[in-house]
Amino acid sequence: MKNRFYIYPVGVIRKQGDSVRIEIDEKYRDALLGMDDFSHITVFYWFHENDTPEKRNTLQVHPRKNKQNPLRGVFATHSPLRPNLIALSVCKILSINDTTIFIEDIDAIDGSPVIDIKCFIPSQKLGSDIKLPDWV
Repeated sequence: MKNRFYIYPVGVIRKQGDSVRIEIDEKYRDALLGMDDFSHITVFYWFHENDTPEKRNTLQVHPRKNKQNPLRGVFATHSPLRPNLIALSVCKILSINDTTIFIEDIDAIDGSPVIDIKCFIPSQKLGSDIKLPDWV
């Protein structure tokens, strides 16, 4: 197994007031072909403000930063503190203009590097047997 992988941003998240958009780098323009056929996308981005050795080594947290929630391993949470700072959000597309995707919202901060985007296709494998802890 490789010990190192290289990830290059394909764009950046911009948030200004109520406007939320993803600005795709020009060299990835062709990757947007057909994106306007979808209502939602899955956006993978980098928790760039947490990229410190200390934060990458945090392995347990109280979910939602609430001390009333039980201590859990980061793999059992959506915490931005993790060994690899990959985040993902499913976002509703409002419009696409050239290399800019306007979205309804995203749980990211302005300037977050986008590392990949995938069209959202709901899984038919998910059923009513989904189990969630009480703190969710």
